[in-house]
Order: sequence, then structure tokens, then C-alpha cells
Amino acid sequence: MKNILKINNLSKNFGNVSAVNNVNLAVEVGSIHSVIGPNGAGKSTFFNMISGVLPPSSGKVYYKNNDITGFESYKLPHMGIAKCFQITNVFPKLSVRENVWSSVFSCARKSKFDFFKPLSNFKYIAEETEKIISDVGLSHKINDKAEELSHGQQRMLEMAITLGAKPELLLLDEPTQGLAPEATLEMTKLIQKLSKKHTILLIEHKMHIVMEISKVITVLNFGEVIDEGTPSEVKESKKVQDAYLGRG
Repeated sequence: MKNILKINNLSKNFGNVSAVNNVNLAVEVGSIHSVIGPNGAGKSTFFNMISGVLPPSSGKVYYKNNDITGFESYKLPHMGIAKCFQITNVFPKLSVRENVWSSVFSCARKSKFDFFKPLSNFKYIAEETEKIISDVGLSHKINDKAEELSHGQQRMLEMAITLGAKPELLLLDEPTQGLAPEATLEMTKLIQKLSKKHTILLIEHKMHIVMEISKVITVLNFGEVIDEGTPSEVKESKKVQDAYLGRG
């Protein structure tokens, strides 16, 4: 299978502290590839280097064979990469529709005169907005302000905002964090649904989710890859058991 993302010897140092050390990883098109590890393993730092939040100290990031190492984060959605952050990031005073509309509009092809046109001229953006909101299950909340939604619904809204960029590669940083069991199940189903159209690189602490939906799992510990494989292979790995999962 073709790789959409390839990481070569990626490292990040903060002074004398090595947060990520020579990580290599390849993500297949159409797969759910999860990155796991104990707290402090370097997962978020690794994601932040891919998504342009942090520049790497060394190494390379390739997206569809193009070198994007150190690209600013605002450029990546226009290339087909979007990140859903660990902390909910929505516009609380805007409605669900307005939040998603803004995302779709910001990444749509526009002329310099579009900013002077009335909203009624952007029917295709309105249609795409409603489709995305429907896909994440928020049609019944479309006119509600984001601040009026439950935490689980806000996470779904953030996913919808991320989808507004029409990404080929989704970077999901603990999308089920803080969710109740029912909302966690809904988010898991949504991720599986999205994987039919998008490649997903996922950080997730809930191991039952990782083992259920992942094609490949990469395990980090102290900033280094200690193992990689299918869910069954990772589950049986003694290195992974000792560092993270535990035995028995």
C-alpha cells in the first residue's frame, strides 16, 4: 500500500532534554494508525512537529512524498492535513452552522472579491457545511451556539470544523478525552466512519478503542519507538507490556 505520511528520524530537544528521539513511522493511505505510550512518552510533541506547531530539531516529515518539515501549521489544511486538538477548540458564541461554515469557507478556493459578496452567493459552502454537520450527527443542534452544547457535542463540533478543510490526513489527538462512555462510543463510531474517506493518525489513551479500530499501532516510550505492529502483535509484545500495558 502507498504511504501518505512518512517520518524519518524525527527528533525534538528542549535544551538537554530529548522529548522525541529518531522516530521513524509510515502511515498507509486509508488506514487508522495509532500512536500510544505512557504519559511523557513524547506523543503530543511528535504530533506537534507533524502539524507545524513545533519545529523539529532534526529529521524529516514527508506528506505524499513532499517534504513538509517545519511548515507552519496554517499552511497544512490547504495541503490536505488537519489536526483535531486535545483541548476543545471552537468559537463558543457562534452557532454550530457558523463554526463549520467558517472552516469550509476558509479552505475553499476563492477570488479576492469573494469577501465583498453576500453570504447568499456561497450556496455550495452552505451545502457542504450542512453535509458535514449531518455526518457528525449534529443536525439537530445546527442553530445552537457552541457554548450551549455538551462536552461530547463540542468534541463532535470540533471534528466537523476539522473536516471543513476537506483533509486527506486527519491527526486526532485524544478525541475521546473527558467523554462519558456513551459519547466515547459515538466518537469511536465516527472515527471508523471517517476512516472510509480519510487516513487517520491517532493518539488515544483508551486501549480498548485503539485495539478495536487500529490497523497499525506505534508505541513510544521516553521519546523512542519501542515497538510497532498490529493490535494483536502489540498486545503480546513484552516490551510494550513492561513499558505501558502491563502483563496478565
